Amino acid sequence: MEINQLKSRNIIFTYNIPDGWDLNLQLVKGNKYNYIIDTGLGSLSILPVINYIKDDKKPTIVINTHSHWDHIWGNHVLGDSVIISHYLCRERMDQNFEDMLQKKRKYLNGETRKYLPNLTFENQLYFPEDGIRLFYTPGHTKDSISVLDEVDKVINVGDNVGDNLEELIPSLECEKSEYMETIENYKKLEFEFLVSGHNTILKKDIFDKIQAMIL
Repeated sequence: MEINQLKSRNIIFTYNIPDGWDLNLQLVKGNKYNYIIDTGLGSLSILPVINYIKDDKKPTIVINTHSHWDHIWGNHVLGDSVIISHYLCRERMDQNFEDMLQKKRKYLNGETRKYLPNLTFENQLYFPEDGIRLFYTPGHTKDSISVLDEVDKVINVGDNVGDNLEELIPSLECEKSEYMETIENYKKLEFEFLVSGHNTILKKDIFDKIQAMIL
């Protein structure tokens, strides 16, 4: 596992999974709250993030970008925190948790149990004290959200960008037109760096490349 400070308050925790893919968890150290974006593959997966802020007295807010197993299995460790997702994400997690665990158990790092988000939204949620904006961005899944740090100019798009530079377009649950609308909305935002669930750190021009590939 590698820990990299991307900007003044953005820290990226990257796991190299033996099957040949990476997993990124993100910490944003805000003024009022600490924000953990996705909780990874279980209790041992999220522990380095928790330890990183163990002496920080600010409350923690947890964000699930979507309901897939590799983004939620550490939720229960942070059960005392506010855990936020799109309302569809909570519904899907509730319906599919046991099935995902049965199929993907070999990736479990430590322990897990179903722990659902306790705060959901439909279109947008904003934390003005910290300049953190959560918004609905369907594409890879119908329950996908993204997180924009307006202070550090860093965006987390979940799995709406593919897993590596050779596969920039992710698998899509939504219609291609809906994903392209999400891409256009990303391009209207002001940010410097892009974090995704599995790819390397990218820049804004990656969306031009995705559009050229998908047309």
